[in-house]
Amino acid sequence: MKKFLYATVLLAAVACNRFKNEEAASTPPGTERIVSVSKQLTEMIFALGAESKLVGVDLSSTFPAAAKKLPTVGYHRLLNAEGIVSLKPTVVYSDGNVAPAAVMTQLSDVGIPIKEFAPSKTIPETCQLLQQLGDLFGKRPRADSLAHQLTADMQLAATKAGQYPAHPKVVIIHYGLQKNIYLAMGQQSTGSQMVAWAGGVNSLNASEGMKPISPELIAEAQPDVILATDFGYDRQGGLEKFKQLPGVALTPAAKNNRIYRVEEHDLVYLGPRTGQNVLHLQQLIHQKP
Repeated sequence: MKKFLYATVLLAAVACNRFKNEEAASTPPGTERIVSVSKQLTEMIFALGAESKLVGVDLSSTFPAAAKKLPTVGYHRLLNAEGIVSLKPTVVYSDGNVAPAAVMTQLSDVGIPIKEFAPSKTIPETCQLLQQLGDLFGKRPRADSLAHQLTADMQLAATKAGQYPAHPKVVIIHYGLQKNIYLAMGQQSTGSQMVAWAGGVNSLNASEGMKPISPELIAEAQPDVILATDFGYDRQGGLEKFKQLPGVALTPAAKNNRIYRVEEHDLVYLGPRTGQNVLHLQQLIHQKP
């Protein structure tokens, strides 16, 4: 695991430096009115200082807090064209994870262009996406600074992860707004990757991104730590109520009160704060009961 962590950081450093000195690929936009239906893109736009271009966001765009003050166009998997059109955008920014697909077609039919960005799944890709957006907004120096800080934070996290003697078993429980059920994040989720960077192990026996929780699923995982995303944790009304979810009460995490509330937007996508979020996870999962 230690070699994997350092390999990840090395790739990030190479990618960020590779793109640092390239010429800007496009002219900075002038009077754009952007609707962002990607929480990852929304945070990056704010981090770059280009938030004045935003006229609307989807409901999952909750960071920074100022994003929640913008008009919303619904959940990114339950969009409707009318809400977007009413904001008179000149462009819609998307990462492709939208539904229903017909909405994008409807927007194109009325002359609203869709700019789709490939979502970043690695630290190098996150550096590249930041710098791509920086070029679009004429904010390349700021993008380079964010990429440099992200790489430095990940290097620090990798160093600390290599110093922990054990790798605690972790399960992440998330409330799915689309289906209104509690889900556990599987091995292929961004949250699982972040737990690994923090020096932990996702002990859930599920390869997919999300899986509905069940007593059998949680009991088999036997997590030392449970990370509960904010909406689902708050919906239960606190720690003792959260322990009543299927299978949770019988876990070492529940018995040792090692169930921690975490912000959903810190675990479900990569962005400029990912290194800081990994460092925070290390504090949670490695602290003694």
